[in-house]
Amino acid sequence: MSKTTIFGKILDSEIPCHRVFEDEYVLAFLDVNPLSPGHTLVIPKERVAHLHELSDAQGAAIGRVLPRIARAILAATGAAEYNLLQNNGPGAHQAVFHVHFHIIPKLGDRGLGVGWDSSSLEASEAESLLTKIRAGL
Repeated sequence: MSKTTIFGKILDSEIPCHRVFEDEYVLAFLDVNPLSPGHTLVIPKERVAHLHELSDAQGAAIGRVLPRIARAILAATGAAEYNLLQNNGPGAHQAVFHVHFHIIPKLGDRGLGVGWDSSSLEASEAESLLTKIRAGL
């Protein structure tokens, strides 16, 4: 499905990228429209649009390398703080429909700005949600 995305074209070497890391499961490269220096995209080589569609093996492969890539970005940029961002679906601000994680260093005013409009969780709602979520596991 994601083969026709820009990330599929990068995986197929149709479009060049600035490779940060690559193994048999994962590719990481610098974002060409960075929010801050070192802004890196980490993608699975499995071509699916959403995180919930990703195989356990590919999810584990990304999970193994995200901390290592983040440490390297912090060391390279001198940043002490960063955001890890992953969006699923257009309503959640996903623009490229291939699973991807952004590692975005926070350097002064550069980086990700986040608004957070939270509410409270009632105990009855929590119990109902827990039952439904656990049933899906």
